[in-house]
Amino acid sequence: MTSRQFDSTQLVEQAAILVAAAKKAGADAADAVVVRSQSLSVDVRMGKVEESGRSESDEFSLRVFLGNKSASISANGAGDPAQLAERAVAMAKVSPENPFVGLAAQDRLASKFANLDMLDETVPGVKELEDAALECENAALSVEGITNSGGASASWGMGGMVLATSHGFQGQYVGSRFSRSVSVVAGEGASMERDYDYDSKVHLSDLEAPSVIGKSAAERTLKKIGPRQVKTTTAPVMFDPRVSNTLVGHLASAINGSSIARKTSFLREKMGEQIFANSIQIVDDPLIKRGQASHPFDGEGVECGPLTLIENGKLQCWLLDSATANELELETNGRAGRSGAGTTPGSTNLALLAGERSADDMIKSIKSGFYVTELIGQGVNMISGDYSRGASGYWIENGELAYPVSEVTIAGNLVDMFARLIPADDLVYRYRVNAPSVLVEDMTIAGT
Repeated sequence: MTSRQFDSTQLVEQAAILVAAAKKAGADAADAVVVRSQSLSVDVRMGKVEESGRSESDEFSLRVFLGNKSASISANGAGDPAQLAERAVAMAKVSPENPFVGLAAQDRLASKFANLDMLDETVPGVKELEDAALECENAALSVEGITNSGGASASWGMGGMVLATSHGFQGQYVGSRFSRSVSVVAGEGASMERDYDYDSKVHLSDLEAPSVIGKSAAERTLKKIGPRQVKTTTAPVMFDPRVSNTLVGHLASAINGSSIARKTSFLREKMGEQIFANSIQIVDDPLIKRGQASHPFDGEGVECGPLTLIENGKLQCWLLDSATANELELETNGRAGRSGAGTTPGSTNLALLAGERSADDMIKSIKSGFYVTELIGQGVNMISGDYSRGASGYWIENGELAYPVSEVTIAGNLVDMFARLIPADDLVYRYRVNAPSVLVEDMTIAGT
């Protein structure tokens, strides 16, 4: 890998040139974003390479403002700055007015950038990725009872963003990503079951060994053999950490400033109210070192830091960028995500903090219930909070995981589910959205 691939100095200069060209073309204000990305991946199945892929790009976006009008233009390369700027300004002149758009307030811009340790300069070759993928698959296939492979993969990626604005902000960051995954099959014919495991980390040294991932995938698959159906009932439902984070994701969607402004959230009237039990804390932190979604500034250059969304069970704030904050007569809290056309608010490293009870103790306390390991479908109405999703996992009898269960639907309403949610103590920061095992009492389980 050349130093150019990690060094964004030239991109910063090009972004600044685009902004200057926009001002010269008549824009009142402007910003320019350059997104650099590179990736390499290898897919294998049954000991043979099925596919390998490599990509790299630098994508330039220029956004200009004329009063309350705005427009943006994108290109794969910097092109002629003057020509791009003139086209963007011409587009802005015929755009509809929007009183809420504009650059972020200058006093909110980041001036110091935290070192988040987001870049591992290790760059694996095709052979290294192939070996890792094959090792994942071989480890899984070596477990007795595994009959086939759905394939394994290993990948590396590097990406970063450069932002320059007409009111003086210049910033950049770059990060790496390594991942490994494998999917395998157990059983034969109609009794076949499939499951997977994977890991993704910012630094290669933090990544699970291929053999560990493979054996875990095999064990998960074998546990699913011989699933049963259950009769329709109401019972406690416990969510495995692999799926419990989806509940936190629904919360993030419901408190997104865009949803609040459009009045499409079931929580739009709940600011400051008790949403969860008193013990529940949910935080969003873009400054976690080596975090999956860490960054030193947001998509507008605004300084960002930890944000408590739920404190002692009460809703504390919306996720806001400048435009949605203006519309709601609030101030941005540094949660702007950036696309070429503008910004949208969103979460970063989001987590439901751990509770005090162990997951095992929670399971032991359940006489009859459902332990969910997989969710199917998207049956969540964000306007009403109604929740209905296909699920599979294990039936709990007398405090133990008794047998696998499939082809059931769990249903409720997120308002009620949040109010009854109890987190376990097994929180691990593995994804962009993280949660421990959680127990939700008295959900409807639709079976036979």
